[in-house]
Amino acid sequence: MRIILLGAPGSGKGTMAQKLTSELNIPQISTGDIFRKNLREGTPLGLRVKDIMASGALVPDEITIEIVKNRLIEPDCANGYILDGFPRSIAQAEALDAFQSIDCAVNLDVDNETVVKRLSGRRFCPDCSGTFHVSSLGNAKTCPQCGGKLIIRADDSEETVRERLRVYEKTTFPLIEHYEKLGKLITVDGNGGIDVVYRRILDALKK
Repeated sequence: MRIILLGAPGSGKGTMAQKLTSELNIPQISTGDIFRKNLREGTPLGLRVKDIMASGALVPDEITIEIVKNRLIEPDCANGYILDGFPRSIAQAEALDAFQSIDCAVNLDVDNETVVKRLSGRRFCPDCSGTFHVSSLGNAKTCPQCGGKLIIRADDSEETVRERLRVYEKTTFPLIEHYEKLGKLITVDGNGGIDVVYRRILDALKK
């Protein structure tokens, strides 16, 4: 099954993709994870996207499309995949349509203020790559997994989150209409607990 997860930054796409990966036994393809891995490793790609990501802007289409196209021809994608963070524009969607045929696009609908609270409250551990939220950390400043110092990623600052939402509404939101016209859109209420939202997605996919 070939699935696209749509939704604003912080809508829960990554969390839902991980759960679906286990259930459906297909890989999660996250462009954000690919970019951040390259940033950590200081690769040429990482250096190209460093300032772009820190500002909250979108990585240029030609870079993102090339990365995804190369990833989807790998053997583990033969039986399907879950795209998390791609496409993010009509141009990317049309490029994807040219080399892949997806089964459905699941849109996680979450209000903006909930997104801001979710993302600006995230804390990241550079040592083990763990991600946590202040709601579960209390006053802790160190990673509960490895003891490393927790940081706020540049793209999780409140100012950057609001810029990401602005970019999303301008550039990515039209994808909802795009996939609705193709008859492939499934909209799911993304507000609520993880298990509740996940059950909504499974029910929608079964229908």
